[in-house]
Amino acid sequence: MRIAVGSDEATPLTDAVVADLQARGHEVELVGPLAGGTEQWAEVGRRVGELVAGGTCAVGVLFCWTGTGASIAANKVRGVRAALCADAATAAGARRWNDANVLVMSLRATSAPVAAEMLDAWFATEPDPAEAANIAALDAGP
Repeated sequence: MRIAVGSDEATPLTDAVVADLQARGHEVELVGPLAGGTEQWAEVGRRVGELVAGGTCAVGVLFCWTGTGASIAANKVRGVRAALCADAATAAGARRWNDANVLVMSLRATSAPVAAEMLDAWFATEPDPAEAANIAALDAGP
């Protein structure tokens, strides 16, 4: 699977997540400073969102200091359902009930082991078909 991964700074956490994704056999498309750029969180979030919504990447993983700004930026892109998660149960719920397609993590509050648990849950969880109407409502917009 091709996965967009973006952050406004490269850190040991971003390095660990990229390595984890590659070890799982995924092709990673780096965005922002992870790819040698200088973009800030708003641009990185938008670009990851565009890669996912446009079909270049199946899903995205996104980071910023709190995770909030990057998730807001990604969610401005139509078709993106970015979810800021802090643990595996929340990541699983975001996939199950919201069909989230961008997993967002806080650089400040997420450890590498917790990030790995979130990735395990993210990839192990499928959207619940009973939530199809709610998910469609999210994509319909105003």
